[in-house]
Amino acid sequence: MNLPEQPTPTPFRAPSEQPWRWRLEDASGAEVAVTGELAGQTFPSQGDAESWVGEIWQELADAGVAQVTLFEADREVYGPMSLSA
Repeated sequence: MNLPEQPTPTPFRAPSEQPWRWRLEDASGAEVAVTGELAGQTFPSQGDAESWVGEIWQELADAGVAQVTLFEADREVYGPMSLSA
């Protein structure tokens, strides 16, 4: 009996080893450098990252960010997502 191939499980990594983060971009997709509390944010989960951008998107837009792309470590999860109202 042949069983279907099972997906290879992703090895467990502690949140600090596989942080979620947003790449902040201008309208052309180039990365935007921001300062202060907006810069270098990482999150332990996708939900935390999405909550943060949902609360802070207007401040990001005011800082010149037009769109964001979500990453889990080096893996692009989705995006770009526009910050325009």
